[in-house]
Amino acid sequence: MRHSKVIFMFGLMAAVVILYGCGGKIRYPSYYVLHLPAPPSTDDPPMPVLGSVAVREFSAPRFLRGGPIVYRPTPEQLDFYNYDRWAQDPRRVVTEGVARELQNRGLFEAVDVYDGRQSPEYLITGTLDHLEEVDQGSNVSIEVSLSARLVNLQTGEVLWRGASTKTATLDERSVSGIVSEMSRELGSAVDSLVSSMLDRLAVASLHSSRSNAEQ
Repeated sequence: MRHSKVIFMFGLMAAVVILYGCGGKIRYPSYYVLHLPAPPSTDDPPMPVLGSVAVREFSAPRFLRGGPIVYRPTPEQLDFYNYDRWAQDPRRVVTEGVARELQNRGLFEAVDVYDGRQSPEYLITGTLDHLEEVDQGSNVSIEVSLSARLVNLQTGEVLWRGASTKTATLDERSVSGIVSEMSRELGSAVDSLVSSMLDRLAVASLHSSRSNAEQ
């Protein structure tokens, strides 16, 4: 029995040494928030030409859904920061960013985040394809990529498909700097994606108007 107690004490001491050996401190996770820039205010928004639209929560690859911030030490390898995590699911951030951008543009009469209870006329679905730091030797960059589509729920017709990819090189490598650049590039990708959608709808509306005028 005494021998067992001695072994237990040595094991306990070893655990304490491991926990406190590095400066006597336990490191806790740090949490970061993606903050998309607010869309510019529109003094004279256009009259809505389409009905209601809902944005379903964007999907994402599994490696972007786990919580830790992702980086690529090589183009072929994925890794995660052990103590740096997202405070909010990036998929939710993208979804709300797209909805906010659509509301600002004023093309639709109503814009909501889809919760399964609405009956919108149109539905936007999409994927957050990339949101990671990319390391290439001493060069550190950010890659953000989104793809989405707009469906007319009454007819099932896909009215638009689009994708947007943004990259930026970082001068100084720090997690806070990485997150700030990700926020900027993600906001830019959302803006480009919505602009592509509106351009496509504008062309379709023009063709429809010409066809009606010719009849």
